[in-house]
This record gives sequence, structure tokens and C-alpha cells, in this order.
Amino acid sequence: MEHETEIEEEKHLVEESSSIEAIRGEDSVSEQILDGDVEAKAEGTSDSTYETISDETSRVRETVIPPGIGQRIYEIDPLLSNHREHLDYRYGQYRRLRDSIDKNEGGLEKFSRGYEKLGFNRRKDIMCLWDFKCKRIARISEYGYTANVAARVLSQFRLIPYYLLWAALIGDFNNWNPNADVMTCDEFGVWEIFLPNNADGSPAIPHGSRVKIRMDTPTGTKDSIPAWIKFSVQAPGEIPYNGIYYDPPEEERYVFKHPRPKKPKSLRIYESHVGMSSKDPVINSYANFRDEVLPRIKKLGYNAVQIMAIQEHSYYASFGYHVTNFFAPSSRFGTPDELKSLIDKAHELGLVVLMDIVHSHASKNTLDGLNMFDGTDSCYFHSGPRGYHWMWDSRLFNYGQWEVLRYLLSNARWWLDEYKFDGFRFDGVTSMMYTHHGLQTVFTGNYNEYFGYATDVDAVVYLMLVNDLIHGLFPEAISVGEDVSGMPTFCIPVQDGGVGFDYRLHMAIADKWIEILKKRDEDWKMGDIIHTLTNRRWLEKCIAYAESHDQALVGDKTIAFWLMDKDMYDFMALDRPSTPLIDRGIALHKMIRLITMGLGGEGYLNFMGNEFGHPEWIDFPRGDQHLPDGSVIPGNNFSFDKCRRRFDLGDADYLRYRGMQEFDQAMQHLEEKYGFMTSEHQYISRKDEGDRIIVFERGDLVFVFNFHWSNSYSDYRVGCLKPGKYKVVLDSDDPLFGGFSRINHEAEYFTSEGLHDGRPRSFYIYAPSRTAVVYALAEDKVEPVDAEVSKTYLAD
Repeated sequence: MEHETEIEEEKHLVEESSSIEAIRGEDSVSEQILDGDVEAKAEGTSDSTYETISDETSRVRETVIPPGIGQRIYEIDPLLSNHREHLDYRYGQYRRLRDSIDKNEGGLEKFSRGYEKLGFNRRKDIMCLWDFKCKRIARISEYGYTANVAARVLSQFRLIPYYLLWAALIGDFNNWNPNADVMTCDEFGVWEIFLPNNADGSPAIPHGSRVKIRMDTPTGTKDSIPAWIKFSVQAPGEIPYNGIYYDPPEEERYVFKHPRPKKPKSLRIYESHVGMSSKDPVINSYANFRDEVLPRIKKLGYNAVQIMAIQEHSYYASFGYHVTNFFAPSSRFGTPDELKSLIDKAHELGLVVLMDIVHSHASKNTLDGLNMFDGTDSCYFHSGPRGYHWMWDSRLFNYGQWEVLRYLLSNARWWLDEYKFDGFRFDGVTSMMYTHHGLQTVFTGNYNEYFGYATDVDAVVYLMLVNDLIHGLFPEAISVGEDVSGMPTFCIPVQDGGVGFDYRLHMAIADKWIEILKKRDEDWKMGDIIHTLTNRRWLEKCIAYAESHDQALVGDKTIAFWLMDKDMYDFMALDRPSTPLIDRGIALHKMIRLITMGLGGEGYLNFMGNEFGHPEWIDFPRGDQHLPDGSVIPGNNFSFDKCRRRFDLGDADYLRYRGMQEFDQAMQHLEEKYGFMTSEHQYISRKDEGDRIIVFERGDLVFVFNFHWSNSYSDYRVGCLKPGKYKVVLDSDDPLFGGFSRINHEAEYFTSEGLHDGRPRSFYIYAPSRTAVVYALAEDKVEPVDAEVSKTYLAD
């Protein structure tokens, strides 16, 4: 909250100077270029691409995002009235920022197009630049290049001192000569250089050239990648990355061909990582993921793919979470155009593409990241300890700075607009929303934990702004927040006073399953399972998952490994006898996933490979780590052996993994057919601790789970709402799924009147031990979602 004053001070300074006229003058020129006969195109965007997406682009640019009044949260949750002072203050800060952006920047839509003014850009004309934070800017003209570095810092209501003393554009194009292209600083603190085209009309900076900016800062001379760089590459034999001017010839630029799919009502997410998506021990590519993995995801029945590690990160083993270049897609996997091709192919298949975006922190790298960008620790980030995350060893953004807002909002807009992502999974949101970052803190659900001095209001307001932007400009876009705290109003629209996410990741479910799996079967509590799965806020949607990438990392175990451990190495082949541990593990693996999807939320997520119980763990290639105390954490000799996905195991019809994969596919198709995750009807009629039976209704389906390790029940009475004839539509004991065929799929179950378990009707079933069976009302003829669906897998 202390930095809210800074924004107001900056705004006051801007209003008192002639700089607003400079900004408005630039905007007016920009509008003439962008909306007139001459198109201004951002780096890497072609004429043909603009023609293909012009309808969406024009629609988005004309969008006005109206703020609401922010009061409906008190109707949705009356308990919030006890914290009205905090919540009204929070919404007031949001409104004040929106008003300032509207007045000084022309609205949120224009404000979020910072990448058209900053970074490398091609223009038909040269326009003034404006940026009153320490940013590194480089811009390109159609008839030449301009490179700019804005270096003014507003400090104590003064426009000086300039933190940069000298700057030059360097790179392959000038043999890295710092004296060849020295930049000049104008009265507004913008460092600039104009580079005309060569005599033959070719650009002064060729496509693919390495570029950096050399700067004299208060702490010495440094070479930095421009903060708004669109591509960066690690040269062979070098450690730091280099910025790349990415401007391919027209014929090499990817042209989007397929429209975005409509937002699914039921979201079934396949969480993935391009680099580790090969069955071989290599770094996979965007092209191979497009051709080999996307069709697999489609056949499995998922309708969304969430891709991790897109933003460039110099340290591969960070899983993409230590971002160095926020506007650059990772060059490890290919080029920006190959990423566009991947996304376009997903759209052709009807898959929504979500990006795992990191705005919660940044890499602490100083050579190729944002850290110490202007020679101080306060550019982009909080200064001192508040700007450092001790557990993640990374830098923390100052969301109260005007230019940080421009940078991050523009970053979200960039990925939606330029690459056609359909939404985001925001990482580390809990860390953002609290000054303690959720570390060494237990959230009990007491509202005082959410609305007090520990809340970082600046960060929460940023999240409101970015959700406002996402949904205002792209109404079909999806935003998912990774929050473990259970912040109230998290998934309520911003206009109603909420934070604005569509979904919250239901992180407690995965933690609960790990807790349960450490216990004996006899100690599993049905009520405990039900409580965790259903413990979510009214009108706030959740993405449920039994396990994600977090549980697959080295040092942890997947559910399959918790269940079957070392037996997975020797007893997964069908031509060898099974073991009790394998039989138990396969049965419970299926049950855990189905009950999580059935009760856990309005969406579902699975990390790639876990659908078939991928063995072992994920371990990125790494060397030994030498700690300051002299101790050494052993590496893995930079091996890729456990940094891949063995999809061949799930496809092999001679391995038991195949049965688990077939069940997951049938589970996805069941949800596609019946849409039970988003049904308003949900009723839990039985959670029997003695029988270990759970029965519930979701939509028009009746789910029956028998978690007992040995007891099977004949003529077991199950309550239901609707009268008629029921049939089996999914059976975990089907032999195709590695089961023992104890359920007759031809049987018909007729209801009888009479109250049972709080339901007006009931029918009798057979419930074998360690099975999950789903029944549907048979109006005419019900086709089971089982073998016939799954047999098509990989046969096409």
C-alpha cells in the first residue's frame, strides 16, 4: 500500500509537466498510423497475419472496458460486510488506477499495448517515445531503426537524476562496437538512436541478429537484453542469453488459419511441458509437440492444453518459473513462428490453449534478466528484502509502480493478441497477494487472514486489472489462479468487487491425497475425502486435480508411485503375474482420479503422463550444486533420462499402463457426454465409514465408490432422485481398464419408491471391492463410455 502514494505522485508530476502533451502527441500519431492507410506492425507480425486476424484485432482495439461498482460481493457473501472497509478501499484503489489510466493513457486497451511503443518495433515514421521508469527501449523504423532507452526515475518529486549516464546499442550488426551506435537522451529521459537502412534497402539490423544495450549505470557498465525483447537465444558455449532482433521475411512468418475455439463449459485441462514431452531423453520442440502430442491430447478427450515454461528462462531446471525475458517464447523449443503454428494446430483440433504465465516473481539474473536493470535493485522490483523471495531465490515485482503495471499488463495482452493463447494459469498468486507470500503460514479460513495488513493490496489490485483486461478485451479468454489460501472473492468478477479469476486451482485436493496415501487403507476416512473435495466457495469455480506437475518433481512421488512403488519396475507387463500391490495401485489410481473429477470442482486437470500412471519422477538435467556452507547437493550429470514422458508405456497393449490410460480417456469422454462437472445438481447421499462406500449424484449420473479393500456388497441399496431404469456407463473394473470384470454391463437397474439416504427413490446394485461405477438413467438406450471409445485410441 505504501507504493500507492508513488503512483499518485508520478501522476501529479506528469500532469504538471509538458510530458502529457508528448504522450498525447505520440498517441495521436500512433492512431494515424495504426488506423489509417498505413499499418504499423509489431515485430514479427506480417501483413497476411493482420489480414487473417484483422477482425479480432479491430474488435479488441475498439473495446472500452467499463468498471463496475464493486458491491455485489456483499450479496454473494454477507460475511464480507465485516471487512467492508478493507474491500471498499481495495476497490477504490482499483477505480483510482482505472481512472488514471483512462485519463493519462487513453484507457486500459491502449495502456496494455506497451510493446508497440517499447522494445523493437517497425514503424513507417518516427514518433516520440515516453516512459518514465528505467526501461530499455529499442524501436525500428520502416526506413531505418531507432533504439531508445528511457532512463529517468521520478524520485522525491524530481525528474532527475538520470540513472543512466551513457548508453549504446550493440550487437552482431556493428561487431559489438560500443562506440559505433551511441544513443542520445532527450528532455524526457528517453535514450534514442536512429539507424537508417543500408543503401540497398536492407535493414541495418538483420533478422536473427544478436542485440544488447551497453549502459553506464551508478554501479558500473553493463550489457543488458532489452526488457521488451521478443526473442532471446543462448549462443553455443555461452551462459547468458542474447537478445535477438526477430523479424523474419514475409514468406517465413506464420499465418494463423483457424479461429479460436469457443470457451468450454466444462474445462478439462491437459497440463504439459513442451521440452519434456518426448519419449526420448531430449528437449522436444514446438513442432514435434504440435504433430505428436496435440493429437494425443485430443484423442484422450481433453478440451484444453495448458503449456508450461513458455516465457524465456535461462535455467531449464526452473520448470520455466524463473523468467528472464517475459515477452520472448523459449528458444529451446523453436522459433516464435513455430509456437504460433502449435497454437493454430490446437485450435484446429478444437483445443483451448492456456499459458502458464509467471507474473509473481522473476529470475534474479542480472546479465540476461530484469534484475538490477538500471544498476539499482528497485527497477521493476521492491527494493531490499521485500523485493526478494527467500524460498524461490527470485525477485518480487513492485505492483505499485506505474511502469510495472504497463509492463505486466502489456505482457498478458501480448500473449493473447500476438500468439492467440486463449487464457492463462497464473502461477504463484498466493505469494503475490500476501506480504508473507504464504510462507510459514497456515490459512484456517478466518476472514481476518485475508483482509488485513498482511494483504498486498497493490498486488491484488494488479490481479483485478489484469483480469479486467483479459475478460474485457477477450471475452472468451480463461483465467485460472494458483491460490492455496482460499482468498474470498477470488473468482467473482471485478465489476462485482472480486479479483476476477474464472477458476481457482483446488490445490488442497492433491495435498489431501498424498496425506491419505501415507496411511493404511483401514485409516482412510470417507468423510475426510468428501470434505476436502467439496470444500469450496459458493459461486467460485475450481479446477480439481489429484496431482499436477508439482507432485511429479524429484523429491516427491506421483500417485502411481505412492501406490505401487518399486513393483512398477517388474510387474507391469501383462505376461507376468501381478502382485497385490499392483492390483491395489491400479484400482485406487482409477478411483482417486474419478472421484476427484466427480466431486472436486467445475474443471479438471491432469499433468501429462499421469493419466497412465507414469513411473518415477521428473528430474531436470543438472550438475552438482555447491552451497555456501561447503556442502554439495549431487546432480544427475546433466541427464535427460527422467526429463521426458514415456508415452510409449501408456500405448503398449502388453503393459498394465494401457488400462489406466484407457480409463482416463473413458473418464474424459463421460464428462464430455454428460457435462456433470458443471451441473448445478450435486447431492452426496452416502459416506459410510464402515462399508467404505461413497454415493453421490452429479447431474443425471449416480456415482458409487467402494473403497473397501476386501468387502464386496450384493444387493446394495443406492438412493437416487429420478425414477426409471439405470444402466452402467463407466466401470473401473472393466477388463479394458485393468479390472476383473465383476460388473455385468448388460444389467438393468429399476428404481423403487421410498426414502433412502435422503433420496426419494433407490435401486439395488452389486458393489465389488475397490471399484467405482457410474450409472445413468436410461431413457432409451444408454451406450457405456468404455471399450468402444477407447479402442479407437491410436488406431486412427
